[in-house]
Amino acid sequence: MSELFDKHGGFRKLHSFTLSTIVQLETLRFCRCFLTFDHREADTKFYDPKGRQYDQMTQAARSGRQNIIEGSERSATSKDTEMKLTDVARASLSELRGDYEIIILDRGQLPWSIHSPEAKAVNAISLDDAPFRDDLVHESAKHALKQREKYARWLDSDDMSVVANAMLIMIGRALKMLKSQTEAQGKKFEETGGFSERLMTKRIEARETQKNDEAPECPQCGKAMRRRRSARGEFWGCLAFPDCKGTRPMGEK
Repeated sequence: MSELFDKHGGFRKLHSFTLSTIVQLETLRFCRCFLTFDHREADTKFYDPKGRQYDQMTQAARSGRQNIIEGSERSATSKDTEMKLTDVARASLSELRGDYEIIILDRGQLPWSIHSPEAKAVNAISLDDAPFRDDLVHESAKHALKQREKYARWLDSDDMSVVANAMLIMIGRALKMLKSQTEAQGKKFEETGGFSERLMTKRIEARETQKNDEAPECPQCGKAMRRRRSARGEFWGCLAFPDCKGTRPMGEK
């Protein structure tokens, strides 16, 4: 029988988390560098007189990363919540992608074509696996900054459009990763069920064990057994059925 709580909290090893961390950091930097409250700088920066664009973009970037964290932690007791939060992360990053797209269009330009040399170069970058040992927070941050260096050629540009285009592609990759995660989470839920189902199974097992204090142990796995009935009559069957198919004749104790 499966354990009551699912494994959880492994988000720091996900490429989607690493990429979302870079996206949040670079969105903060982008907003500080390229959004302006001064109309006299509107020819080189994005004019944001009330600061709403700044708030929306930084909050969307934060939501993308934070919902990956929360979803991973909640997976211990709720696959449904994990999937919903992963979907919220996708929605937040999609919103952020829309902001970068508008910034490019506002300058009278078009986002890079996926067939352009620049887009192909950004898309060709692969992330390294996270080499974590025991200092997860420190090593996770170090890993994210090291992966960020691979995009530095575009992210460190003084051209707002270059940075925005690179961010569009990076966010698009993160969205594909999160889509794959959601599909994997749904498949696992179909195979193993949710926390509520396992909790009920555990409770039934405990009640059956209390009712069958004189029941024998399963010859295969050692768990308690319960009375079961077939066309041939009663017999002892393992409580862990169908994971374990151990049986004993009713006369055995």
